[in-house]
Amino acid sequence: MCGSPNRALLNKTMKVESEKKLRSNPAWIKRHITDPYVKLSVQEGYRARSAYKLKELDDKEKFIKAGESIVELGAAPGSWTQVVKERLSDKEGNIRGKIIALDILPMEPVDGVLFIQGDFREEEVLNKLNETLAGEKVDVVLSDMAPNLSGVAVADAARCLLLDELALEFAIDNLKPTGVMVCKVFQGSGYSQFVESCKKHFKTVLVRKPAASRSSSAEVYLVCKNLK
Repeated sequence: MCGSPNRALLNKTMKVESEKKLRSNPAWIKRHITDPYVKLSVQEGYRARSAYKLKELDDKEKFIKAGESIVELGAAPGSWTQVVKERLSDKEGNIRGKIIALDILPMEPVDGVLFIQGDFREEEVLNKLNETLAGEKVDVVLSDMAPNLSGVAVADAARCLLLDELALEFAIDNLKPTGVMVCKVFQGSGYSQFVESCKKHFKTVLVRKPAASRSSSAEVYLVCKNLK
């Protein structure tokens, strides 16, 4: 699972450059400013529209519960982290549980959440996570990770699949037997094989497409429950 620091830095640089190019595209800008979930996220103080994907997934499947320990892979910019904190907090705002967020990119702090910046495939980052967990298994693994898309279908499908496999491997190693993995996947080459792989390790595997997930996007989410 270990990767090279140089590769992590390159991935980070490519992601930033890709996002800059995307945000300079007039079509993207128009879609972004007219998106109802973007408007709602601004009104309600979420860092990204993706918050509503997690909200809907949890509203239906009820996997975020008080007292749980939750690890989020690919957390930046932190909208999912905000939702997790809300749903683990009591009326006084105290978090009833543990939230650990990881990402290669930096992320603005979320009070009460431990953020680890780095590639979890790297030994140093993985060791820091293991020290934090202190040998304890976690209740939920969330992964909203996505690669930089090149527009080359075969290459993009391979990048997506690699991240999915890494999330699954992490979940298998770190979840409690009754744990849940929520993972973003892209329909395309290797998708059905990955779903079958999840079914080999989890008793229940559900495919969900939240309303906030654009209809033009090939993304769906797998909600995998209870390790076999």
